[in-house]
Amino acid sequence: MTVKGFRARIRLSGLSPGDLDRICGQIKEIANKTGVEIRGPVPLPTRKFVVPVRKSPDGEGTETWDHWEMRVHKRLIDIAADERALRQIMRIQVPKDVNIEIVLES
Repeated sequence: MTVKGFRARIRLSGLSPGDLDRICGQIKEIANKTGVEIRGPVPLPTRKFVVPVRKSPDGEGTETWDHWEMRVHKRLIDIAADERALRQIMRIQVPKDVNIEIVLES
């Protein structure tokens, strides 16, 4: 049952772009099977977190640094608010490092 004018905005974020693309593909497949309108996935800017750390724990010697980096990738999908499609999307197996947020909007 599609409610006119309502849509679900799905925000995906995770550390692995491959996992995000796989989940986006599953969501697109569900939308095509149920025949609902879909927009996306739209890749959002990647957030980079860099932490510089001194290599020498005691402070002796030359100042050498390691730079550790974590990247958070994001995708955005808009899908028509169809009850059957949203129930199937809720059943998708998601890796533990991927975060999904579903918001209903008018």
